[in-house]
Amino acid sequence: MSLNISGTIKEVPKEIETPAVSPEEVVRAATRTERVLYPVSAIVGQEKMLRALILNTINPSIGGVLIRGQKGTAKSTAIRGLAEVLPEIEVVEGCRFNCHPSDPDKFCWECMEKKMSGNLRVLKRQTKVVDLPVGATEDRVVGSLDIEKAVRRGIQAFDPGILAQANRGILYVDEINLLDDFVVDALLDAAAMGVNTVEREGVSVSHPANFIIVGSMNPEEGELRPQLLDRIALQVEVTGIYDVEQRIEIVERRNQFNDDPRHFIREFESEQDKLRSKIIKAVQLLPRVTTTRDNLRTIAEICIAFNVDGHRADIMIERAARTNAAYEGRERITNDDIIETAEMVLPHRMRKKPFEEEDFSADQLRAVVDGNI
Repeated sequence: MSLNISGTIKEVPKEIETPAVSPEEVVRAATRTERVLYPVSAIVGQEKMLRALILNTINPSIGGVLIRGQKGTAKSTAIRGLAEVLPEIEVVEGCRFNCHPSDPDKFCWECMEKKMSGNLRVLKRQTKVVDLPVGATEDRVVGSLDIEKAVRRGIQAFDPGILAQANRGILYVDEINLLDDFVVDALLDAAAMGVNTVEREGVSVSHPANFIIVGSMNPEEGELRPQLLDRIALQVEVTGIYDVEQRIEIVERRNQFNDDPRHFIREFESEQDKLRSKIIKAVQLLPRVTTTRDNLRTIAEICIAFNVDGHRADIMIERAARTNAAYEGRERITNDDIIETAEMVLPHRMRKKPFEEEDFSADQLRAVVDGNI
């Protein structure tokens, strides 16, 4: 016997799962332990490294700093602690690219919409130090673009990367000599143009990417690509301190910080305030610092004497010397400013002969400036 069954089959839609909390509420939730940083003013020695970092924060147009040296010489401690003494910056509230509210020419598309609709609000926050991991993927660095959403649905589908987070801040690259080539190329392009551009399948998105690049490396693990090395303005070598009393002080201070970080930070609060005030005054003074033609002649003679390629060294020495004068509270640069900054600009730019090491002599630098060479 056959059984015929007829009728209509209706598809019952699946129940759409809705999250218990919104992404915004997840972000607002307290999910991270507060980070306590070692005060930069409590670092013993390493004056040249600290000076190079401070000059770049006063005048970001100098072009960054590369710190070469042994492990355990306070490189990371100085870089991350530096943000604590920098003045707060104004940003557009809710901007993923840290746009400056007083610089509409460099607004991202989101801030342009806020300005046109009259919903642009301003807030102040601390300058960020953004870490760039050695193994970061290309999308993580420059950002990712969802082509399907952008083309088919006509909506903005850009997920910002590390370069967006670092805009108007400090981009810290530990072990910078171990970076993949594609990351180096992205850094070079963004640093040169001040803009990060992501292109996928004919769709292009750009956003501001002005940052201070700070790299650290151990030369024993390999050298840096020449293209990136030339773009970073200043270079300093750091080594372990060989003064017994200073080494004792390093251990004592570190133990005090580990035992009671809050109390240790309070002890150096006045030193932190002095450094912060000095940086703010230097930023205000910098536009008034002048460079004479004699200063430029001295810089040119130095670069010729040390046989450097191109003219980037001349430009960087002049910028750094002006900034150093502002940091010292002067409106005119001196030969001491030129010498101090040239020591950080020249060593990695001197032309090397085959099978020969670079030979940089600070005494020779002083002789050139004094006219003895």
